[in-house]
Amino acid sequence: MNPTIDLLKSHRSIRKFTDDPVTDEQVREIVAAGQAAATSSNVQAVSVIQVNQPAMRASMAELAGGQPWISAAGAFLVWCADLRRSGAACAKAGGKFETGMTEHFLIATVDVALAAQNAVVAAESMGLGICYIGGLRNNPAQVSELLALPEQVYPVFGLCLGYPDQDPVIKPRLSLDAVLMQDTYSAEQQDAHFDDYNERLGHYYKTRTGGTKVSQWTDEMKKLVGKESRPHMREFLTKQGFTMR
Repeated sequence: MNPTIDLLKSHRSIRKFTDDPVTDEQVREIVAAGQAAATSSNVQAVSVIQVNQPAMRASMAELAGGQPWISAAGAFLVWCADLRRSGAACAKAGGKFETGMTEHFLIATVDVALAAQNAVVAAESMGLGICYIGGLRNNPAQVSELLALPEQVYPVFGLCLGYPDQDPVIKPRLSLDAVLMQDTYSAEQQDAHFDDYNERLGHYYKTRTGGTKVSQWTDEMKKLVGKESRPHMREFLTKQGFTMR
């Protein structure tokens, strides 16, 4: 339809990078593009930490469950939801920061997602590849200690940036009609597309792995939402000051 939409629809996760460097100027432009994203009430509850030291990168890779592309990427950014800065601004104006509000937590987390996706589009427009690293939440306390994160800040995910050294096919998504509904929510409309997506995603995995991975979307959802997922996050967030009231 247009180059921007074509770019968005061509997104892939890249986990193998060349040795070509990602410059500081590129990183600054990418993060600046992230800052330009929508932000609730201009809170701008986003902080980004660029991790440069090889030893820190290696620790992050291990804490994320063994993801070596964290070390290999040209740049690695940790995107944090940050209410500390907003609280400090509140205090400067003579107010008292009301900590632990669920709405504030949601605002900060959504702000991070919006900003990071803006940054991803900017990076991909430069010819870079990216990979989100949600695995940092496997060990959020240790990640926070490494990054010296204070209360009211938590690491939402990492982001690898670099020039791709692979050309994976695009992973198929659910049918648009399983997502876009008119006027009211329709579970029947959604569920009618499960079989089609199972077939398409199963073919993708079989082709991509040479037949070594046999899986369907409903199988993946069974593994993901059919069991507890990172139950430590609630206790960690509480310790960071996100008490959710």
